Amino acid sequence: MKMRFFNSQNTRAFTLLEVMIAIGIFFTAMFAILELTTQNLRAARSLKNEGPTAGMVLAKISQTNQLYEGSEQGDFGEIFPTYSWVADTSLAGTNGLYRLDIIVLRAGAREPDSTMSAYLFRPQSPTRGGGAAAPRGR
Repeated sequence: MKMRFFNSQNTRAFTLLEVMIAIGIFFTAMFAILELTTQNLRAARSLKNEGPTAGMVLAKISQTNQLYEGSEQGDFGEIFPTYSWVADTSLAGTNGLYRLDIIVLRAGAREPDSTMSAYLFRPQSPTRGGGAAAPRGR
């Protein structure tokens, strides 16, 4: 009586190469998911800004109908007492287009906390040849 322990016709298995390729695809997918999770956590952390931003200053400035060339500075009052801002306004064209460069500074900090540049169209504003610029009342 002859015993057969191994039947090559009915045995099905993965080769070592197939297993290695499957493991490679799995780890590639896992690292991509981990990288995406890291980016999302970094973005969520950046949204948790505890101080004022230059966008707050721009929102205030954009409510005016007229802009004047020059520099202006201010603070955020009791809400953020250690922060101040500087806004430089310059004429970007002859048609009433102005460029605003805004910097938000924290007291004692070497680097700006927030910066922003924006263009605003204010055709009612006086141009360079249109006479003396009056101070902005904000």
